[in-house]
Amino acid sequence: ERDTARFTPKELPEKLTASWQQYMLKGLLQDFQMSAVQVLETPYDERTAAAIPAVHYEFPNGYHQDFGPERFKLAESLFDHNMLGAGQLASASVGMCDADVRLSLYGSVVVTGGNSLLPGFAERLNRDLQHRAPSNTRLKMISANGSVERRFGAWIGGSILGSIGTFQQMWISSQEYEESGKSQVERKCP
Repeated sequence: ERDTARFTPKELPEKLTASWQQYMLKGLLQDFQMSAVQVLETPYDERTAAAIPAVHYEFPNGYHQDFGPERFKLAESLFDHNMLGAGQLASASVGMCDADVRLSLYGSVVVTGGNSLLPGFAERLNRDLQHRAPSNTRLKMISANGSVERRFGAWIGGSILGSIGTFQQMWISSQEYEESGKSQVERKCP
C-alpha cells in the first residue's frame, strides 16, 4: 500500500511573470490530459468506468495519485448531449450544408485538434455520428497518424489552402464584407 502523498513545493525565483505561470500550467494540464484522460466508447457509466484499470500520474511537485473513473468524466463533456458535443457539432455542420453534399461530408470526416489525441475520442465520435447520420450514409473518419499532424492539422490544412493561387482569388477583405455582406462570399466563392 502506498504512503499518503506529501506536497513539497519547489523553490522558484521570486519574480515569475503571470504569463510564465499560465504557460507552465497549460503544459501541465496538457501532459495530464494526454497521460490520464480517456474517452469511453459509450456514454459515461460508473460501473463501466470502474471496471477499467486506474492510471497512475505523478505531478511535477512529487504528488502522485491513481485516477480511475474520474478520468473518464473529464472527457465526457466533449460528448455531452445537454451541451453542443462533438458529434452534435459535426452533424449540425453537415446539416447546414446543401443536401446534395451531405453524404460526401459524412464520408470524409476529418478528426483533428488536440482533443482528438485522447484515447477513444475517434471511436466515440464515430459511434455518435453513426447514430446521427442518415441510415444510408457511409461514414468514414480520416485522421493523421502522427500526433503533431493531428494536433495542428486544421492549421496545416488552412495554411496549405491559403497558399494556393486560385484560393487567393476568393479572399475577401473586411472592407468588402462590410460593404456587401454575405453576398460577397456567394459572389467570390461560387
